[in-house]
Amino acid sequence: MNEIEISLNPIGRDEIHKLEYCLLIGALSRRDLLEGALKNPEERLTWIDSLAVAAAAFARQKADLTISKIAEELGRTEATIRNHLTGKTKAGQLIKETYEKFAKEGVKLDLLYDRRYEEEKRRREEIEKEVFSLKEKLRSVKEELIKIKENLEKLSKDIAE
Repeated sequence: MNEIEISLNPIGRDEIHKLEYCLLIGALSRRDLLEGALKNPEERLTWIDSLAVAAAAFARQKADLTISKIAEELGRTEATIRNHLTGKTKAGQLIKETYEKFAKEGVKLDLLYDRRYEEEKRRREEIEKEVFSLKEKLRSVKEELIKIKENLEKLSKDIAE
């Protein structure tokens, strides 16, 4: 598991975005959410959007932004933001629980990104090696064709004489 150092009371845009990201990933990685609401393809996009808005609102609240400023930044109504922040929405509850878990245990996310990145990097290296090998074979075939062409021209010349 990888731990990411983030501020639970962010200062500045970078820290807000880090907290927002971690809250969203933390909530999305919950088994109950993965096996429940996110399993249904028709509801998945709505759920992810709600979680993203709740995470963004929560991170901004922890940075002491006002509800009106948060609503303005996120393009949502103040009522929607208030509902997420007070836990009146399921997304707001999940984000709040995730924050509380982070406050208690620290930010611990099993970052699939790291594994996927390494896997993709390995696959890319393998493909690059294969491309290099194919280019070498192509170069060799071109050289052979040039030799064959030269021999054919020589034979053609000899036949013409």
